[in-house]
Amino acid sequence: MANKNKEVIFGLYNDEEDLLRAVKSANNDHLDIYDVFSPFPVHGLDPLLGLEESRLHIAGFIYGGIGTLTAFLGMTWIFTKDWPNIFGGKPYWSVPAFIPITFELTVLFAAIGMVVTFYIVNGLGPGVVNVHLDERITDDKFCIAFDKSVVSTEKAEAFFRSTGASEINSKTL
Repeated sequence: MANKNKEVIFGLYNDEEDLLRAVKSANNDHLDIYDVFSPFPVHGLDPLLGLEESRLHIAGFIYGGIGTLTAFLGMTWIFTKDWPNIFGGKPYWSVPAFIPITFELTVLFAAIGMVVTFYIVNGLGPGVVNVHLDERITDDKFCIAFDKSVVSTEKAEAFFRSTGASEINSKTL
């Protein structure tokens, strides 16, 4: 929902199976869907909408690599230059002793980095106000929205009636 002052017409569905059938019907009718909302992830919806696979796992790998390097280089500098002490007869630079801390920092950097990336990519975070088409979408309703400038109101209403929408409403975002 990047554009402001956009008029949308949306239909509410009671069941995710009805939603999936409606999205398939919209694709068959070549109707351009503005957005689909559901209270939980619906299996099989992303391919129907043509959404790409998330690249969050790539970001997690990169953040984990940064964590590994940070831990390994930090301990190397600390134990060889900053405070070189001999513990239990081990040499200053003892890689097996570095493994637990390296593992922990890898996981920590990957987890925090992926959470921050997720919030940034999805426009979430403190102070962000999200506009809901209908409050029930966050609870038990499913929604398909059409942009009124792309799909006419009459065509959208006919589509919603033919696909079993329980309610048809419009709203300016």
